[in-house]
Amino acid sequence: MEKQGKLELTWVGKYDEEKLEPRILVEDKDKSYGDGDSKNMLIHGDNLLALKALENKFAGMIKCIYIDPPYNTGAAFEYYDDNLQHSIWLSIMKKRLEILRTLLSEDGTIWIQIDDEEQAYLKVLCDEIFGRDNFVNMISVNMKNVAGVSGGGEDKRLKKNCEYILIYARDYSLLPLFNGPYVYTEISEMVKRYDEEGKSWKYTTVLLNPGEKEYVGSTVDGDGNEIKVYLRKNPEMLSIKQVAARDGISEEDAYNKYGIDIFQTTNAQSSIRTRVMDYRNEKGISEDLISIEYVPRTGKNRGKVYEQFYKGDKCRLFVWLRDTAEVIDGRLYKKDLQGTYWDMNAWMKNLTKEGDVIFPNGKKPEALIKQIFEMCTEEGDWVLDSFLGSGSTAATAIKMSRNWIGIEMGEQAYTHCKVRLDNVIEGEQGGISKEVEWHGGGGYKFYEIADSLLVKNESLPVYQLNPDFSWEMVCEAICKIEGFSYEPNGEFQGRSSENRFIHITNEFVNSKYLISVTETLESNQSLLIYCLKNQADMIIPENVDIKKIPKDLLGKCDFDREVQE
Repeated sequence: MEKQGKLELTWVGKYDEEKLEPRILVEDKDKSYGDGDSKNMLIHGDNLLALKALENKFAGMIKCIYIDPPYNTGAAFEYYDDNLQHSIWLSIMKKRLEILRTLLSEDGTIWIQIDDEEQAYLKVLCDEIFGRDNFVNMISVNMKNVAGVSGGGEDKRLKKNCEYILIYARDYSLLPLFNGPYVYTEISEMVKRYDEEGKSWKYTTVLLNPGEKEYVGSTVDGDGNEIKVYLRKNPEMLSIKQVAARDGISEEDAYNKYGIDIFQTTNAQSSIRTRVMDYRNEKGISEDLISIEYVPRTGKNRGKVYEQFYKGDKCRLFVWLRDTAEVIDGRLYKKDLQGTYWDMNAWMKNLTKEGDVIFPNGKKPEALIKQIFEMCTEEGDWVLDSFLGSGSTAATAIKMSRNWIGIEMGEQAYTHCKVRLDNVIEGEQGGISKEVEWHGGGGYKFYEIADSLLVKNESLPVYQLNPDFSWEMVCEAICKIEGFSYEPNGEFQGRSSENRFIHITNEFVNSKYLISVTETLESNQSLLIYCLKNQADMIIPENVDIKKIPKDLLGKCDFDREVQE
């Protein structure tokens, strides 16, 4: 018997479909603050509507998303209704996560903080939306010691002191290695410990001189991309003991002096090594040391020229100590990626004071956000938080020179987020400010979500254009609904590709009008026209479509919903 179906989480209302209207964002210039040229965005309003508004412009642009959604714990917090029915909570999260996935860059990650009430359900939901193969880790975060938990006394359940962060990649195969956080151990201590435990320490050879570099030819990887092969003439390699004896220094000092040139070799099981071995045999290469240069398509060196060294007939790959070590104050340290348990307890002690805003039960420390940003982003990358709360994510992003988008639906967008971010721009010294040497600067634009483009007529059972909309707002809204970028240029209000344009007008469109707006179109280009009225018997070119306002908009989306579940 044929078996069909898939493993998934189901609940009441999961498959209810709705056509969400992509609203436009309207800047409130009186609330925007700081650098007027800033790209940063603070958005007030329902985050599903806001995410939908961002979807077209920012698809594939966000490097890191951190969200700390309501945990559905059954408690009624001051600023959030955190007592939602389970099925409703899952529906809320599903709709938002689907758009968040669209916004992620191909090498981006999403970090979702949650407690144990919904963690298991959220994990299954994320497996379905992001793909189980794109699950990276679940981090256990110690937010407070058990001894310090309020509400003591006997209970059938253990006291909670951990929360969890689920990490998913947009595409795990394209995900670079995380930049920490690391645990550092001085190399001399590690070598000594290996010796005491009878373990073999592999990093014992120094490449003092890589030799003269002579190009011998090229092969290709599995995708046909070039791999350049070089002979290394007269290289010089010595053991760490030999180098120490030659220089008259201790082995410990030799590690500190030559750390970046220390390596071990390995029989790496990789397709690149296999190609290099085959090429070496084909060309009868006899040199002991060769090197290659190629451009990896995945991993931390993706997209840039990368050099590798191979030794002997078996092409044993050089693995450099410098890839897992770092010199700090003249000493060489082995750095190992911190595991999936993070102790944030020390960072929680002064959390109430961070940002000079009070946000009970919801505020997260800037140090936590900083650690995440350091792991997966660089200066200038886009980060996003669609449950901004008290503004911790945006505050951290400003101080770390990341471009950011923050979304908050409640009044705290004004009373907490704006107040806090204005203080940060003025040089506020809480949170991570001293650690990153923050002295102020930057800015953001404050946006409100516009009302619906179409509203019901007060006396007739029909829809009409929102009378509060300017014509520019109408054009931008129609572009957004049709999936065009709003870029007014000459006769056109927007484009969806190099060859597809849109023209929106409140004038009567007849044959003469049609000729005037299409005369600049090239043979491979097409045009969508939206108008209020048009001539009925026009001959319309094959590369032109004409639609009516509001009739042809009505089937595009639901114009009655103000706050989307």
